[in-house]
Amino acid sequence: MDAPRYDPLDPAFAERVRASFAKQGAMHTIGASLAEIAPGRVVIALPWRAELTQQHGFLHAGMVATALDSACGYAASTLMPAEAGVLTIEYKINLLAPAQGDSFRMEGLVVKPGRTISVTEGRAYALHQGREKLIATMGATLMTISGRDHIKH
Repeated sequence: MDAPRYDPLDPAFAERVRASFAKQGAMHTIGASLAEIAPGRVVIALPWRAELTQQHGFLHAGMVATALDSACGYAASTLMPAEAGVLTIEYKINLLAPAQGDSFRMEGLVVKPGRTISVTEGRAYALHQGREKLIATMGATLMTISGRDHIKH
């Protein structure tokens, strides 16, 4: 995806995203890692593991959705003020092909940042023997949370 250019409100956005991601039990559990962070764009890497598959050996759609949701959320987070949190309020995923590969790349991109509501798009790619295949797309809406100590990055 071609990323629009955004000016982050927090100059330390990348460090804040890394610190928040490190606290995410779900991403740790599935073995996901941050691959790229830029204003309005985040990429999460996910290796294939048998424990994350469905009955046919493909990465389970729930794992794809989980990692792609985080990529979209953190993309929105890059443009938030330092004290704000972000929560997904809606997403739709299109599963385009079986999630079959050695690893996966989940890319989140801000389409429309906002003070209260942000809109993002995500794309999931399967990587196998040097080739990349689009396996899912996501549209996600996220809400900015401010003034709540328990919901911060």
